[in-house]
Amino acid sequence: MSRLFWISLGATAGVLVVRRLTRTAQAYTPEGMATSLGTLADAVRDFSAAVREGMDARETELRVALGVDSGTMDVDTARDLIENPASTRD
Repeated sequence: MSRLFWISLGATAGVLVVRRLTRTAQAYTPEGMATSLGTLADAVRDFSAAVREGMDARETELRVALGVDSGTMDVDTARDLIENPASTRD
C-alpha cells in the first residue's frame, strides 16, 4: 500500500511539473507573446478609459463650481480664475 501511495504521488508530481513546463514554454512562443501583449494592451486601454472618465467628471464638477455652465460666470473670467487663482478680481 505504501508503494502505491508513493508511485501515485510521484506520478501526480510529474504530471504537474510537465504541465507547468508546457505552459511556461507556450508563453514564450510567438503566439503566447502575442496573447500576453494583447492582454497588456487591453489593460492599458481600460486604464486610459478610466482616467478619461475621471477627467471628464472632474471637469464637469469644476465647471459647475465655477459657474461656467450655469451662465453666472463668463468663459474669460473662468479661464483667468483657473490660470491665476490668487489674483484679485474686479
